[in-house]
Amino acid sequence: MNFEIKQTDKEFYQEYLQDFLPENIIDIHTHCYEKETVHSEKEQDSRLAAWPLLVADENPIEDLMETYRMMFPGKKVTPCIFPWIEPENKIVELNRYVLDCAEKHNIPALLLALPHWSAEELEARLIERKFNGIKVYLSFAPSYLPRDEVRIYDFLPPSQLEVLDRLGLAVMLHIPRSGRLKDPVNLGQILEIEQNYPNLKLILAHVGRAYCEEDVGDAFEILKKTERLTFDFSANTNAKVFEWAINAVGPQRMIFGSDLPITRMRMRRITENGKYLNLVPKGLYGDVSDDPSMREIEGEEADRLSFFIYEEIKSIREAAINTRLNKGEIEDLFFNNAHRMLGLS
Repeated sequence: MNFEIKQTDKEFYQEYLQDFLPENIIDIHTHCYEKETVHSEKEQDSRLAAWPLLVADENPIEDLMETYRMMFPGKKVTPCIFPWIEPENKIVELNRYVLDCAEKHNIPALLLALPHWSAEELEARLIERKFNGIKVYLSFAPSYLPRDEVRIYDFLPPSQLEVLDRLGLAVMLHIPRSGRLKDPVNLGQILEIEQNYPNLKLILAHVGRAYCEEDVGDAFEILKKTERLTFDFSANTNAKVFEWAINAVGPQRMIFGSDLPITRMRMRRITENGKYLNLVPKGLYGDVSDDPSMREIEGEEADRLSFFIYEEIKSIREAAINTRLNKGEIEDLFFNNAHRMLGLS
């Protein structure tokens, strides 16, 4: 595990996070995998962002738990784990490792599911192996579909939604399409899922990938009519978007997630012209000149950079202050809501 806690990080944690965070935290969005199962950047599906692979080529359970110990002194963090996104021929191995870790450490886990699995196959995998739900990903949609033509149902088919609805389990959804949360096709299918499958627990990862204010459009006006839809904060640092989401659906439908290990990245995120940019120390993550989402900085500005996950929680704190959340509601964001969604005892 290649990272260290610097004095800058300690000061950031003490100033912004230590007193804000509750003692008990559930991190609903973490990837757990071994080095030998991860693919190279060159093998990455072109429909996915490339920069996350620069942070960590492995995140075994031991590294994940040590990350929490180092980054959150005085707090008890329980992760909900699932695999990294890998080619289909590795899915069985990846899910087996996650389940073994979950059983060993008594923590919740999500099954990385493939859209071509039959309803019977999905149900058998969920029940026999005691997963708390599934994680689905747009890279498993048919490869002939361009990024902007992928629909939610292309990688989360209705037959699988029926299984999840019957079992009352969670689905962690990374929505597709460059329009992100405001995309009308995404919004239409999200509303259909909410209406047609009332017992499943739908979680939109990364606040529906609304990393910039421009990604929102009228989405929250539309989605505030829902009764169960939930968002996680993972790998997002936009406090204004967080504030809008909290005002739209309430603090009981917002959940903390980190997206570790990528949020171990030393960076600060800004937005320019409706796009996000990760500011990173020059040379720390190799040559990033070809990645439009990355910009290198140096000198004193770079020295002040802390962790992506710290920046995310600082933005949650800002949104909590602006929406006047009380201590109990903050505990809901970081523990109670995830506890309920995952069906934990």
